[in-house]
Amino acid sequence: MAPSATWSGNAPAAPGAPDSTASFYSPPVPLPGGRPGDVIRSAPMALALALPQGAGQIPGTATKVMYRSTDANGRPNAVTGTFIKSSQAWHGPGPRPVVAVAVGTQGQGDQCAPSKLLGQLIHYNFPLDLMAEYEVLSIYPLLARGMSVVVTDYAGLGTPAMHDYVNRLAEAHAVLDSIRAAQRLAHSEVTPATPTIVFGYSQGGGAAAAAAESQADYAPELPIRGTYSGAPPADLIATMFTAPAVVAGPFRNQRPGGVGVGLVGYYINGVYADYPDTRAEIDRFLTPQGQQMRREVARTCVPEDVMRTFYRSISDYLVGGQSAAELLARNPHFRKRTEEQRIGSLRPMAPVLVASGSNDDVIPAGQVRQLARDWCAKGAQVEYRSTRWIPDVLPSLAIGHLLPFLPVTAEALAWIDDRLANRPIASGSCTSL
Repeated sequence: MAPSATWSGNAPAAPGAPDSTASFYSPPVPLPGGRPGDVIRSAPMALALALPQGAGQIPGTATKVMYRSTDANGRPNAVTGTFIKSSQAWHGPGPRPVVAVAVGTQGQGDQCAPSKLLGQLIHYNFPLDLMAEYEVLSIYPLLARGMSVVVTDYAGLGTPAMHDYVNRLAEAHAVLDSIRAAQRLAHSEVTPATPTIVFGYSQGGGAAAAAAESQADYAPELPIRGTYSGAPPADLIATMFTAPAVVAGPFRNQRPGGVGVGLVGYYINGVYADYPDTRAEIDRFLTPQGQQMRREVARTCVPEDVMRTFYRSISDYLVGGQSAAELLARNPHFRKRTEEQRIGSLRPMAPVLVASGSNDDVIPAGQVRQLARDWCAKGAQVEYRSTRWIPDVLPSLAIGHLLPFLPVTAEALAWIDDRLANRPIASGSCTSL
């Protein structure tokens, strides 16, 4: 039987698609008492991409879950996600591990939540609302190796609140609490002693990195053996406001505009929601067109976000046509909140693999390398790898960002095998940075 996929439009949802009533994603008011990681509710779900196997299915049995976490301002919140118990045997040392997958950019609309997309695979509503769950390319190889997986939706993605895109604390908490939720979920077979890995690329690489360095303060009890952080946006000034995907053009013709312009809209929406002290500045520096852009992208998945803003300069949305650099210089509260998102100030407890593409046009390699240097200076166990074979072609179209995804994922799979076997990480990486 061929794998099934759900095409989500205005027709009734197919069996196994996410709950069309959306009631699962509405947190109880008030939130029940408890600890971060406590399961608020759970429900079985069918994976869109699956094959039958006896009484179960390949690659595993999936459960969507809502759990307690902590938002960017230290307040309790509810986050949703997915736990998948692998149907394959684990042949590695010790008990079956669990991998917390932090996903790359999905979007800001609730329809983009991974726990919904894993039940659909492809989502589409006319005319531009389109998304495919590309993270099956990282999740399914882990399941095929016999590892169970927990995938957070992040705060506000699926649930009613605004998804605060690339917020360091919110994402770290959501990832770490997803591991706690997997431990407390009935029949997961994940215990407080289960070997654990954190795994992510792009936005997910930043979330994984933030989780790695936040563990000591927020979740020191978790048995994390290692973290893979691919292409992490560790310095948002270098990514959101100076990356080629935002400020350069694809044809080297001095006309800015790339795939990253709409992502700045996601980021501004999150800052506006989380930090009231920035709202007056944001309202001043955005033109009416800029305000319209940020309202529109808040309802989109990333393909529509790109289609709405591609080949537009970020200056088109800013009062006086100012540049991104001028925006930061003239708005101290906004700049301060952006600087607070910098990853690298804390020491990860477990080994970390940091990877980047040398010609990444969305998340520049220089700030990824700097993250590795920062952690090395704090005495962390860091291995840094750079993908150098990808040429600098059509910068700002994300070619340099997307092409390394699969090769570095394959390298990361081998790296986490070593961590689960308690082998030492390669020596000399810190001295060569």
